[in-house]
Amino acid sequence: MRVIVRTLSELCVTVGGLIVLFVVYLLFWTGIRADGAMNDQIDQLHRQWSTGSVRPTTGTGSASAGGVKPAPYHYGRPFAIMYIPRLGFTWNKPVLEGTGRDVLARGLAHYAGTARLGQVGNFAVAGHRRTYGDPFKDFPKLRPGDAVVLTDGITWFTYRIDKGPYKTVPADVEVIDPVPRKSGYTRPGRYLTLTTCDPEWGHSHRLIVWAHLDATRPVESGEPEALRR
Repeated sequence: MRVIVRTLSELCVTVGGLIVLFVVYLLFWTGIRADGAMNDQIDQLHRQWSTGSVRPTTGTGSASAGGVKPAPYHYGRPFAIMYIPRLGFTWNKPVLEGTGRDVLARGLAHYAGTARLGQVGNFAVAGHRRTYGDPFKDFPKLRPGDAVVLTDGITWFTYRIDKGPYKTVPADVEVIDPVPRKSGYTRPGRYLTLTTCDPEWGHSHRLIVWAHLDATRPVESGEPEALRR
């Protein structure tokens, strides 16, 4: 009997230790790795932009300065940087193409098939609420009127939030439609949708905000007003 009790006790200690290690991994290690990965993506974009390697392309693209259009989006590669002053003036995250787990571990993820940045349609982006750098940890703080600013190295795009955070279920894929039915929009426009998980440490629901494109300006003209302290 004592052997059984001792064995169970040792098993409980082992399981408890493994749980603690797993929590440490989720809370700290994934965050450290993700922060490093996001910084690398941003550095990569700044290097590309500083050397003029944002390549013109043909076909549909964002309306950029001087008619120049940015390179096509490729899965897993960064193409823009997002700033949300409401989340802090030091808050900035890379936006990568695709929504695979590997992409979400390195930044914000653009839903393939939704509009390009600044294009007519719905430019939809997802991000982790917790773990992997906690990019959208403070998502519930967002309010109508808040600015969401992005740049592709050619143009600054300032979107203004119109609705949200709106709570829904993961199966509600209509939230990223070109004209999302529950957004309040009734006609085609240049929209932005941001999505993240809810509750903070779960994924049974989603939080959504919708925004419209409020202004654009060439990068060489300086930062938009929304980013000036």
